[in-house]
Amino acid sequence: MKLEFIEVGQIVNTHGVRGELKLNPWDVEPEVLRRCKTFYIDGQALRPASARIHKNCLLFTLPGVGDLDSALGYKGKVVSIRRSDVRLPDGEYFTAELLGLTVLDAETKEELGKIADVIPYPGHDVYVVQGKKEFMVPAVPAFIGEIDMDKGTMEIHVWEGLI
Repeated sequence: MKLEFIEVGQIVNTHGVRGELKLNPWDVEPEVLRRCKTFYIDGQALRPASARIHKNCLLFTLPGVGDLDSALGYKGKVVSIRRSDVRLPDGEYFTAELLGLTVLDAETKEELGKIADVIPYPGHDVYVVQGKKEFMVPAVPAFIGEIDMDKGTMEIHVWEGLI
């Protein structure tokens, strides 16, 4: 689905005593977040003063947050970004964008259901489709056809035994 904002992680702790915040990313590489110019926390736009990657987390500072006590106020907050601020490689999407897409048979254009969940596995993700029957589709080119975010659809190649 076309979303204006995407939740990308949660501030899980502080780091050090100078107000650095530790963001645990969800569904996105920390390097993508490091390049973001603006974060949204509780609906407020905040521009990180600095950002660096440490142990697969993003450590960043915010203007006016220069000590441990002021940084602790952000612990547990969810961080969002504006979708238009991030450019992902072609064919890659945030999980939040895929949830709710209508799944169509690539040949017949029959509606099969909607994406209800995305399960990450080491090799590739698996999409859980709920319709008349619930089934799973591997997120690989052999199964996934065209994804049209404007229409909110994903076409899949239905193999025998898939559904």
